[in-house]
Amino acid sequence: MESIISVREVFKTFRQPKRFPGPGGAVRSIFSRDFTEVRAVSGISFDIAAGEAVGYLGPNGAGKSTMIKMMTGILVPTSGTLTVLGRTPHQERMINAGEIGVVFGQRSQLWWDLPVSDSFSLHRRIYDIPDARYAENLSYLSAMLAMNSYLDRPVRQLSLGQRMRAEIAMALLHDPKVLFLDEPTIGLDVVARTRCANFFRR
Repeated sequence: MESIISVREVFKTFRQPKRFPGPGGAVRSIFSRDFTEVRAVSGISFDIAAGEAVGYLGPNGAGKSTMIKMMTGILVPTSGTLTVLGRTPHQERMINAGEIGVVFGQRSQLWWDLPVSDSFSLHRRIYDIPDARYAENLSYLSAMLAMNSYLDRPVRQLSLGQRMRAEIAMALLHDPKVLFLDEPTIGLDVVARTRCANFFRR
């Protein structure tokens, strides 16, 4: 099968200002031009075909989120080649964003003080989703993720499990061809995790 994501020898290195110890170290750090290089991703290669569900595993600090951010176009690889749906993500971010969905467990796309339905409506405008398709997708996702009871509640009033279900739904409203999930069930209880896992399988 043809790969929809192709990664070849991708490296990502961050430059961080060098820190100096001692009372005068903070002042010295301000004026220093010395940097330390931190390698977050080191020579990663893989292919993912259409229809595959792939888990990306590793300990904290292994570069998992960094790799996902490069695949979504948020970060630029230091070296190597990376394509998603035949495009280099960071070079064609607008087109890429229209064809992918992303859920970052640590960051919300929802508007904190607005009802969930208003965040969804804004998402519909941004992605120019046709009215009929939006209504169909919203109905399906609301039923599958059991969201109907809180669509009109402000996001700040939701439990973590409810908010994460809304985040997942919002990432899928525009019918993305690829869905990236970065710790989407972090902090969820067993019931919420099971609901999300069943939904992803479906």
